[in-house]
Amino acid sequence: MITVDFYGVEPEYESELSAVAAEVYKVEKMKGNATVELSFASSDEIRELNRTSRGVDRATDVLSFPALDEIKPFTKKNYPFEYDPARKSVELGSIVICREVAEAQAKEYGHSVRRETCYLFTHGLLHLSGYDHIEESDKAMMREKEELVLSGLGITRED
Repeated sequence: MITVDFYGVEPEYESELSAVAAEVYKVEKMKGNATVELSFASSDEIRELNRTSRGVDRATDVLSFPALDEIKPFTKKNYPFEYDPARKSVELGSIVICREVAEAQAKEYGHSVRRETCYLFTHGLLHLSGYDHIEESDKAMMREKEELVLSGLGITRED
């Protein structure tokens, strides 16, 4: 199970984004308990994070900050330093989504802000799970996983 710690996220998003985390966990066949932090940020805040973390001085839609180098069962034995005994969980990492960019992209792509937010969270979770999109083949695999997660929840481009 992946538990999501929400920061600056409207309560109406929490249930659906928790379902996204559960679907990623299922699709990726993860084992054990993990925790992820999710924050919503303004375009100025995410621009600063992008600048300081990646050296890119512009706002972006989502940033992921993985805590793990590889994904294996989330146990104290496998992750002694990332394991939180009080929560019986391993810290997977942090994701920051820019609400303003998500809204603009939803309009550009012709779907709902809800769909775009779920997509961005899925995208961020897959980054935390070790996926990237540097090579075209990796990008195709990541896109396939994203669509598998969203379609598993009934979230389509028409939403």
